[in-house]
Amino acid sequence: MIRFKLAEMMEKKQFADGRRITVSEVASATGLNRMTLSKLLNHKGYGTGTDTIDKLCTYFDCQVEDLMEHLPDESPNSTTMDSKSFSNAT
Repeated sequence: MIRFKLAEMMEKKQFADGRRITVSEVASATGLNRMTLSKLLNHKGYGTGTDTIDKLCTYFDCQVEDLMEHLPDESPNSTTMDSKSFSNAT
């Protein structure tokens, strides 16, 4: 699962700028919909497009890995494709 670190990035910007950063401000500055940002903040496993990621990286002046991270699946029965099974599947 991909986890977005939007809340952490907003906190860092708030600290660096010495003022409160709101979702509305991020939405206005990036041209992204407030609902999209809210889903990134609150909905576990929410997916979005590269354009959204690009706009957020530009706004926060950060790299993709600063904004998001990969977490292993939580379920113990989840199956993941290793590189060997992936190459056999293609």
